[in-house]
Amino acid sequence: SLPSTCPFTFRKLAGCTLFITGASRGIGKAIALKAAKDGANIVIAAKTAEPHPTLPGTIYTAAEEIEAAGGKALPCIVNVREEQQIINAVEKAVKTFGGIDILVNNASAISLTGTLETATKKVNLMMDVNVRGTYLTSKACLPHLRKSKNPHILNLSPPMNLNPMWFKNHCAYTISKYGMSMCVLGMAEEFRGEVAVNALWPKTAIHTAAMDMLGGAGIEKQCRKTDILADAAYCILTKPKTFTGNFIIDEILLREEGVKDFDVYAIAPGHPLMPDFFLDEKTLSVSQQEGADGAKVKTESAAAKPSGPVAETFRVIQGAMTEEYVRSTQGVFQFELSGDGGGTWYIDLKSKGGSAGFGKPPVTADVVMSMSSANFVKMFTGKLKPTLAFMSGKLKIRGNMALAIKLEKMLSQLNSKL
Repeated sequence: SLPSTCPFTFRKLAGCTLFITGASRGIGKAIALKAAKDGANIVIAAKTAEPHPTLPGTIYTAAEEIEAAGGKALPCIVNVREEQQIINAVEKAVKTFGGIDILVNNASAISLTGTLETATKKVNLMMDVNVRGTYLTSKACLPHLRKSKNPHILNLSPPMNLNPMWFKNHCAYTISKYGMSMCVLGMAEEFRGEVAVNALWPKTAIHTAAMDMLGGAGIEKQCRKTDILADAAYCILTKPKTFTGNFIIDEILLREEGVKDFDVYAIAPGHPLMPDFFLDEKTLSVSQQEGADGAKVKTESAAAKPSGPVAETFRVIQGAMTEEYVRSTQGVFQFELSGDGGGTWYIDLKSKGGSAGFGKPPVTADVVMSMSSANFVKMFTGKLKPTLAFMSGKLKIRGNMALAIKLEKMLSQLNSKL
């Protein structure tokens, strides 16, 4: 489980409704059980209604586990290749729980075969489940997600690594998984400010029934448990909706959140782990890669997000948020920072619960402050008075000056924590 230092309040997903495809087993079920512990409502949208001859679990056994973990479950027979089944399940979810807050596109088909060895029906299966199923499920859920206070779509898909080595041995599978990732690229921009859309991918192989089938006996020793993806998904789904358009690697994100012991996730602690598909040093270390046409394609992982003193300051601010600060301030502050760790950052002390982080604020800012990253850190650690920074030209302020003064008062209270 996540460390106590993680800046999320207990039971943050309580009362939220998650629509999870392929949730009868494996990664989908692990994410469902993690949310269920908060008291979330889980729509199990999967096709296994009758026990499978070789794979464990049905939508009904998953529902029992979710209820036992503290959540509410709605098992729905859904083959994502059938659009009407998706629509019916979405309607049933809204009727049962009153809406949908989170969609997890987890259902996936795999065939690691070359072009000549991949039967047409397998090609159709992967394209239908991975790309078309993700697209249509997102389309069906989006009208309801837009009504949620903090809606998220999370696709279990990789950063788009255009190295030919990831195409040559299983071209159809790679195209289908990158199709899911392209849904993230497109929908994150299309619904920016309304719905967060992100991708999550494991750094190492994950032990599931599918992995047993692909790798054979003994493969599990080289894998991690599904828990690591459940914990990473929880981190993403409890972030504000401004956290969008990211391609996140589970281990990188969890390290940022303070997790140090990764042996707890290993099937066989100490045993060498198998890296997952589509990842190499370039993918894990850079935030952009060249598209075929020379255009920059955003493939931001958690490692590529701004880090350093500015990011740490905002993490502390987020952790120190209280309803009292929000109630007494009632303002949204946007920071345009230059230099290391720069870019656009925000503190929302108007919306319920408050939030702070990288990117534009979820609602229009009342105050926009421009300054260098170094002076920002000095200001938030008590080494530079905002008034002095403003008078000397180090800080430029646009908008509501009275709110800017309120923020200065809050800073004096925060300094001890920073």
